[in-house]
Amino acid sequence: MSKTKPAPEAQKETIYRTVVLGLFEKHYKGKGESFDFAQSEYDAICRDKGVPQIGNKPDLVYQYRFRRPLPPEIEAEQPKGRKWVIELAGKGKYRFALRKLKWITPTEGLVEIKVPDQTPEIIKQYARTDEQALLARVRYNRLIDVFLGITTCSLQNHLRATVRALKSSQIEIDELYIGLNSTGTHFVIPVQAKAGADNIAAVQARQDLLYCAEQFPHATCKAVSAQFVDTRDEEKNYIVLFEVALEGPEEVVLVRERRYRLVNRKEITTADLDFYKTLRDDQPM
Repeated sequence: MSKTKPAPEAQKETIYRTVVLGLFEKHYKGKGESFDFAQSEYDAICRDKGVPQIGNKPDLVYQYRFRRPLPPEIEAEQPKGRKWVIELAGKGKYRFALRKLKWITPTEGLVEIKVPDQTPEIIKQYARTDEQALLARVRYNRLIDVFLGITTCSLQNHLRATVRALKSSQIEIDELYIGLNSTGTHFVIPVQAKAGADNIAAVQARQDLLYCAEQFPHATCKAVSAQFVDTRDEEKNYIVLFEVALEGPEEVVLVRERRYRLVNRKEITTADLDFYKTLRDDQPM
């Protein structure tokens, strides 16, 4: 009896796991040291390991940066309090490095703040649950202003640029806002949005912060990540916003987190409003 042919997704998982393990075995010298690797190495590893070559080569790094954990053999080499991440290190080049924060994930039990939904009805009718639909909801409801407490305007979507600090690697920022506060301070706010199976990766926030430091030296950078959480009940879906910062040139740290649910104004009760009055903007929620 012939063996069942692996499903395409299962086969891809096997190939990706084989290649990333091959890269780690080839370059890692121990002691938690970072190492660089190149996309051009994939074919040779596939030949050596006897697996099909990868057609969409950039997808391998994308999967391990945003969607799936690294193989347990690699995670076993993580010291306590550190996680392996894959950072950009030039065109077609990447770096394995140990960092404190890998994923930025919603906190269980976080206070939910109801916000009157100002999304136009026609947008709701056609909106999907992907990143662009999330960005539209954030924009129409001025959630960046609400979250950061400053006045902002969207400057550009899908900003593609290179970052000198990352050896001129190309990055893409989902949306870039410019802001102003009451004292005249200018802010630049790169926003990354994730929905569905994608996770918010700290490495993406780091590259956004490095880009803004290079291009907007006289503005204060506040990097924001947005996660759409689908609860399978449209009326209970919510958006989580995170502000992150750089501690030194490498480590990403979480500054604050808020959970917002867009609702009809009639759903906001006087009890809700009285409760919100007890909350301070500078306290954990």
